[in-house]
Amino acid sequence: MSIATEPAADLELRLAELQHTDAEAFMETLFRAFYRSLANVAFRVVQDRAVAEDLVQDVLLNVWKNRETLHITSTYQAYLFRAAMNSALRHAARQKRQVAWDRASLPDSGRNTTDEQVYGQEAEAAVAAALDTLPPQCRAVFLLSRQEGMSYQQIADALEVAPKTVENQMGKALRMLRKGLQGLLHSFLCW
Repeated sequence: MSIATEPAADLELRLAELQHTDAEAFMETLFRAFYRSLANVAFRVVQDRAVAEDLVQDVLLNVWKNRETLHITSTYQAYLFRAAMNSALRHAARQKRQVAWDRASLPDSGRNTTDEQVYGQEAEAAVAAALDTLPPQCRAVFLLSRQEGMSYQQIADALEVAPKTVENQMGKALRMLRKGLQGLLHSFLCW
């Protein structure tokens, strides 16, 4: 039976056994079972396929390096999704600080300032700023739901929280985004 068709519970049991008995098979099984979906989750946050793949490889490498002492209280899938999401969010925050520094230190080159381009840039900045105001768990829930297309139950499993917590965090995210983008929506209506 291939890893893709193996029931999740069987995969989890096999990983638990391999973690302490066969390091090579443990890593290969983790990679084959989760790499693609973890890279997709990371990509949704960092918007760069190569960076997302690097982040996921680092997560898997850290799991492999610490396999002897690693104690996972949930499922491997939930643990890895949370690790990948945290890694991607940390990377995005570092990139945001770097971009802010780069923009602050470089003079503005001549840009086309047509109304459309200005409004498009304002919209992108406003959405990014609104997403940045979300608390980390709230942002993670929102991104997993809206960009990764995960169900509330899948998100709850991946983040190791109750489905009701996911529902509450999604409601909070939508309220905060609506409030944060209210001015933008008004300016588009008046444009």
